[in-house]
Amino acid sequence: MIGGKLMRGVETRIQEIRHRIFREVARMAYHTEWPVDKRIEELPYKIIPGEVGNFRNDVFLERAIVGERLRLAMGLPYRGASDPAPVSQGIEEADKPETYYTPPLINVIKFACNACPEKRVYVTDGCQGCLAHPCVEVCPKDAVSLDRTNGRSRIDPDRCIKCGQCANVCAYHAIIIQERPCAAACGMDAIHSDENGKADINYDKCVSCGQCLVNCPFGAIADKSQIFQVIRAIQTGERVYAAVAPAFVGQFGPKVTPGKLRAAMKALGFADVFEVAIGADLCAVQEAEDFVKEVPEQLPFMATSCCPAWVKHCETKYPELAENLSTCRSPQQMFGAVVREYYKDPEKNEGKRLVSVSIMPCTAKKEEILRPESMTNGKQDVDYVLTTTEIIRMIKKSGIVFDKVEIEAADVPFGIGSGSGVIFGVTGGVTEAVLRRLQQGHNRVDMEAIKTSGVRGDEGIKELTYNYNGREIKAAVVSGLANADKVIERIKNNEVHYDFVEVMACRRGCIMGGGQPVNAGPRTKRARMKGLYDTDVNTQIKKSNENPMILSLYDSLLKGKEHELLHRNFTK
Repeated sequence: MIGGKLMRGVETRIQEIRHRIFREVARMAYHTEWPVDKRIEELPYKIIPGEVGNFRNDVFLERAIVGERLRLAMGLPYRGASDPAPVSQGIEEADKPETYYTPPLINVIKFACNACPEKRVYVTDGCQGCLAHPCVEVCPKDAVSLDRTNGRSRIDPDRCIKCGQCANVCAYHAIIIQERPCAAACGMDAIHSDENGKADINYDKCVSCGQCLVNCPFGAIADKSQIFQVIRAIQTGERVYAAVAPAFVGQFGPKVTPGKLRAAMKALGFADVFEVAIGADLCAVQEAEDFVKEVPEQLPFMATSCCPAWVKHCETKYPELAENLSTCRSPQQMFGAVVREYYKDPEKNEGKRLVSVSIMPCTAKKEEILRPESMTNGKQDVDYVLTTTEIIRMIKKSGIVFDKVEIEAADVPFGIGSGSGVIFGVTGGVTEAVLRRLQQGHNRVDMEAIKTSGVRGDEGIKELTYNYNGREIKAAVVSGLANADKVIERIKNNEVHYDFVEVMACRRGCIMGGGQPVNAGPRTKRARMKGLYDTDVNTQIKKSNENPMILSLYDSLLKGKEHELLHRNFTK
């Protein structure tokens, strides 16, 4: 942490090295004339040239770290420092368009880790040896004492329970609570130290949200990517389509409209470019219908299932409450299933194999596509997931300049999303979309009442009450898994009651997902949130159930297949 706040929002050399790696992997994929195994062996020397390290003191260490980051960017498994194999080990598996991601997704490069202490409280030189010594008085374990020679406080680490009370009362802020940044960013308490003091991920707890990745100051944590495989798939000539999450708004600069982004991605070789807002519309419709039907008759409350990191968190930590999760698939999985069903018709896919690529702000979406209950008839509906950061690197590597591309119209038949579908990407967006669906008709006053009910804002925990047909619906909107724990514990202890609970694993929602560009300071966060709400304002259709595309789907493709395609398919 920096000054008690997470590192996010500062453009660092770590971003620079990430960009170089993504750029080179994309370049390698486009240049099919290069032998991949030989090229990847050369890349650490190209990325880190010369005799002296640019980021660390040891140029050889830098190249070794780059080598492992390259492997992860190719979707290959991480190897430790004791493995004598070359960087290209297993590269033939990555050089296939049908190669899919294999867990684990989030990896610690051990020899890049600084072995930061997990948590410590210590006295700095700022201590003035004051007469009041409140730090001594408040310590519940008598761990703080005074050095009689200089009057300064000292902390016995064997007695200290790291409660932080001494730091809170120090008038000079001379006592510091220092936490490992990756662990502090993890809402699952999934990161601890191994026998060497290096960060270690407990994969039984990890939900792949990627917050540790974006907050590690040493760039020691990286996720697997499939940039290479996506490019190779495009090169096969099969029908590769992209489904872009609405949270992309603002990630490519203020002048990049959806039309320009579609044009850029068509230039990359995608046959179709759709918006996942259609999937969000389907989710809002289904979730609203299920809520009215099931709460409170079958369930005491319903929790959202849009965020895969939250779903895994609930299943892992609160299995007794997993039945309260909505059975709706996420917008990504709903949309993937619908598109694949649509292109089953050979006339529509021109006899080509369909390859689906989601463009997401979230690293956990990479893992979600592998969950059996999110598949249809045991087959993946989404083949690949690229993060927003990864697609930005693909576009930049291709030399596409947004100012020079013409606006591309939305592809049919999945080009029209409602404002409700767009705002899914910000905390409170799912709840607002569901409440809009429940609202009878399209009364502007009533819609404004939903907007100002408390559903908006970037607080970690929000509460609101909505009147539906004379029934009072109490909802909680939560972002951040630590905040989710607070709410769930209060529910379990019967301290509060909610009818509807929305949870996003990342603070402020998908706009701050682990796959988003990391230079997101306070102004950027506000701009991302405002960008989605402004898009909603400028969208003619506000309610998911008023989207003619959604109505058409229910009357045709989805008829009799709502459960199969739109709900998670659990097997006993």
